[in-house]
Amino acid sequence: MKPLVRNAALNSYVEVSKSLGTDPRALMKRVGLDPVGLAVQDRWISGVAVTQLLELSAAASRREDFGLLLAERRRFSNLGPISLVIREEPDVRSALDLLVRHEYMYNEMLRSRLSEANGLATLKLGLAPGEVLAARQSIELAVGAFHQFFRTFLGARWQPVSVFFTHSAPVDTGTHRRVFGPVVEFDREFNGIVLYADDLSTPNPMSDPLLRTYARQYFESIAVSRGATELDRVRDLIEVLLPTGRCSIEQIADSLGVDRRTVHRRLAASGETFSSLLSATRVQIAEQLVANPGRSLTEISGLLGFSAPSAFSRWFGERFGCSPRQWRLRRAEQPPFPGE
Repeated sequence: MKPLVRNAALNSYVEVSKSLGTDPRALMKRVGLDPVGLAVQDRWISGVAVTQLLELSAAASRREDFGLLLAERRRFSNLGPISLVIREEPDVRSALDLLVRHEYMYNEMLRSRLSEANGLATLKLGLAPGEVLAARQSIELAVGAFHQFFRTFLGARWQPVSVFFTHSAPVDTGTHRRVFGPVVEFDREFNGIVLYADDLSTPNPMSDPLLRTYARQYFESIAVSRGATELDRVRDLIEVLLPTGRCSIEQIADSLGVDRRTVHRRLAASGETFSSLLSATRVQIAEQLVANPGRSLTEISGLLGFSAPSAFSRWFGERFGCSPRQWRLRRAEQPPFPGE
């Protein structure tokens, strides 16, 4: 299957796009992404679609530095749950090693490698989208995000020895030199960052030795193998696509870069079908949404992918044995704790 990335890869995308005078919703729809889904950072979306979106956005805004503008807004928390563990690592080297070894937990498309020699450390970055496509903006976003990562640990004044890009320089290098300083170079042999190896030995000022053991235990509970989350990938895509009204096995297969038969076969290997997973996901989301009195039933109907509120009500009655309104009233009458 083609690689996925967390929604957090597009953190601040809407804001940056609007500030440059483009329509982010229209651009996202062109590549099959739904703006509503960006609200949940831990959901997964197509890496190919994200790569295409960034290239389209750079062209529409006429800004060759679009990916870098996104990187400037990166926050440590955008890494997801792994950020809670990294912030407790004793030094920069240990934190970076964890980030590189478990890159698949936040971006299945990213390929990063760290090497040290002659007093220098070289972080090389690449992308493996599963097909040939332009990826200049995604590369610059990745390099910029790692640059921000280093500055989180080493301070805002820290500068690398060099920042390399394999692509040619933009017409205006102002943003690149503002972000990276005078050390940025283009038309080089790899994409990445070169820094002094001693920088990696810098103690992590955020680390609390008393919390490190607990952070590691938490990490072990969430760090799954690369191939163990296939069912979750389909489930996450269902959640993202439901509000768009385009949640079909064909759309899921397209997002994963395979055909529908492959999706059916892999779900069957886990004892599931697309219909059973769709229904179970809808039930889970419906319970959360209907319990919230701030959501109208019409709105919930749309978020669950139903064409009309009446269709939602029929489906809900079949699954829960009562109407959504009755279920909401019963929940409201229940005490918050047993026995109260």
